[in-house]
Amino acid sequence: METYPSGARSMGMGNSHVTLVDGYSLFNNIGALGRLERSQAFFGFDHRLNLSELSTLSAGLAMVTTKGNWGINVSHFGGQLFNQQNLGLGFSNKLGIASFGVKANYLQTNIDEFGRSGVPIFEFGGVAELSPHLFFGAHIYNFTRAKMSRYTDDTFPTLVKAGLSIRPSNALILNVEAEKDILLPPQFKAGMEYNMQEKLQGRLGFNTNPNNLFFGIGFRPRKYHIDYALSQNYKLGFTHHFSFNLLFGQ
Repeated sequence: METYPSGARSMGMGNSHVTLVDGYSLFNNIGALGRLERSQAFFGFDHRLNLSELSTLSAGLAMVTTKGNWGINVSHFGGQLFNQQNLGLGFSNKLGIASFGVKANYLQTNIDEFGRSGVPIFEFGGVAELSPHLFFGAHIYNFTRAKMSRYTDDTFPTLVKAGLSIRPSNALILNVEAEKDILLPPQFKAGMEYNMQEKLQGRLGFNTNPNNLFFGIGFRPRKYHIDYALSQNYKLGFTHHFSFNLLFGQ
């Protein structure tokens, strides 16, 4: 699941993203999409370990409406021998202090000389504003335990994650999050975003199991956001992340 798109803002904060609100909430926590205030179109690119076969391309559109927020996204990972394509459609709405969302995906996997398979995968999540400075988010991916194909009993990962976001001021976000693949040990994530100037953000993040470091920077004028992040796997090296969000509407 490390190759699943999450956006450079999220990557810069160590993927502690369950409470973050932007277009990439479509990938990270559909429940947060209901808190989005402006429609967005976005594009992202992850280049891992200087190998094109490990690159991920992603794009999507999030629409804010009076009856809830809708979004559609696509992504592609891999090269000629192994690749995966994902198409997702999600809806989220804000009800009082909380927002909830649900999303359906169609994930297609291609393996050279083994064939192609496609399966539906479902997810849901939510975010609650516990106080003006404290948010809680939770999300579950593949709660139906979708199988990789009809020829095997192996399933895609089922992931459960939950976290808190502490926001003591408009300039600082501190996130802590736990993620659990039901078949693997839990992972702890922590991230920070600091607004150095009105339109410039710096980010740091850390993961356990395995131990990884993350660094990021963002430039956020009124109508578009440009984000870059660098993540380091302590054994394999560096990965570069870039994303661009275009905001429109009121």
